[in-house]
Amino acid sequence: MPIKINQNLPASDILEREGVLLIKENDAIRQDIRPMRIALLNLMPKKIETETQIARVLAGSPLQVEMTLVAPTGYQPKNTSREHMIDFYNEFEAIKGERFDGLIITGAPIEQLPFEEVVYWEELTRIFDWTRTNVHGLFNLCWGAQAALYHFYSIPKHQLPIKRFGVFPHSVTNHKSLLLNGLNDRIYIPVSRHTENHLADFTTYPHLKLLIYSEEAGMCLVQDTKLHHVHMFNHLEYDSDTLHNEYVRDLTTGKPIEPPKYYYPNDDPKRDPINIWRGSGHQLFTNWLNLIYQTSPFDLNRIGEGP
Repeated sequence: MPIKINQNLPASDILEREGVLLIKENDAIRQDIRPMRIALLNLMPKKIETETQIARVLAGSPLQVEMTLVAPTGYQPKNTSREHMIDFYNEFEAIKGERFDGLIITGAPIEQLPFEEVVYWEELTRIFDWTRTNVHGLFNLCWGAQAALYHFYSIPKHQLPIKRFGVFPHSVTNHKSLLLNGLNDRIYIPVSRHTENHLADFTTYPHLKLLIYSEEAGMCLVQDTKLHHVHMFNHLEYDSDTLHNEYVRDLTTGKPIEPPKYYYPNDDPKRDPINIWRGSGHQLFTNWLNLIYQTSPFDLNRIGEGP
């Protein structure tokens, strides 16, 4: 099934040109099925880019998906127009009475700040608590994953000596999880982080299952089988040129940065990168939607009732 998003959203034109199937309101109603309600709490500065990336991987599922965009209440990002936020985003306060099959929380370029110093941290903790009663499945990305683990389990993040940056080989460690159906034993995943989580901090929580790991890049994917949470520290949703754009940005602003590892052919930044993670990204998000579909109640009002 195609994904249902606002037809005026810039992502709509981008995805349509790529051949991604989109569904209009009238067509969605005519199908006479309940769509999967997925909210995206977008904390990234380039909202349109992230909206498009997430919509693209959600559209690969055979399920009908309805995506709702959410932002912290009263927060105006520097890199996205006020008009775009007003036209397409819902403040959390406006949707907190609703229920969703799933919520995706993105990363944010604030990972070197202590969590409590983040301007919207208090509201984010309320959102995390709200998910216990109003969201069936939570998918946290990068800093969003670190923030959730800190909030629910006081698991800390650790500063890296230099930015971990590149497309690193990863091993799938547990094929028994439905999240990993169809994934190869070894996959390549974009990484862009200044901090990391340590496996030693997870040992007292047996329900936090490590599913994907890299000898060089560290922890990647953790499934919380108790709270229906997925924690992804890296970026299978990234476009082919996302790491390149980050590299150029940091060079331009004078930040210390090395070219992303294992990304450019022959490690030559003048050559176009080859996307070797796209299929894994679509498969992971499709698996997540399928897992939610199998366990989420048909009546949205029953979300949060427990088993």
